[in-house]
Amino acid sequence: MTLVLLDHPNLSRSRINAALAEAVAGQPGVTLHDLHVSYPDRIIDVPREQRLVSEHDLIVFQFPFQWYAVPALLKQWMDEVLVGGFAYDGPRGLLAGKTLQVVTSTGGVEEAYRDGGFHRYPMEVLLAPLENTARRVGMDFAPPLVLHDVRGVTDAELAAHAARYRDVLASSAVCLTA
Repeated sequence: MTLVLLDHPNLSRSRINAALAEAVAGQPGVTLHDLHVSYPDRIIDVPREQRLVSEHDLIVFQFPFQWYAVPALLKQWMDEVLVGGFAYDGPRGLLAGKTLQVVTSTGGVEEAYRDGGFHRYPMEVLLAPLENTARRVGMDFAPPLVLHDVRGVTDAELAAHAARYRDVLASSAVCLTA
């Protein structure tokens, strides 16, 4: 079972994240959870969220990469849901055996996210805090799925990326149940 935690501050104006969400919505074993729809008042129902996390093996953070971080509501979700006594307790996290998958998009071209590039660092370095979060709570960290240059992506490239996203979730579901 896969839980997609979607955080986009204005999904109705998003070409990329809206298409990606549409691509996985209704897929077998996938729960698409739009945080802005669930929490327009930003008051997170922590017991509900912890129950959702507990019921799923693959947790996906889907978001636009903004200022080298996750958007505010996803960060708030992490702060309130992934707490001691639930997400971690001692040296081994209570979420052991689950996997975190990051699905994100950037405005910059891929070459800008390289050592010495415009953003100075590759995405694996910029996403290291999420990888460390996963490790801290005992989760595996899947290779991130990143779509660069969102303003330059053609419809065909977006469709191919959406298909890859579906395939990643489908193959993860098979691996997690095997």
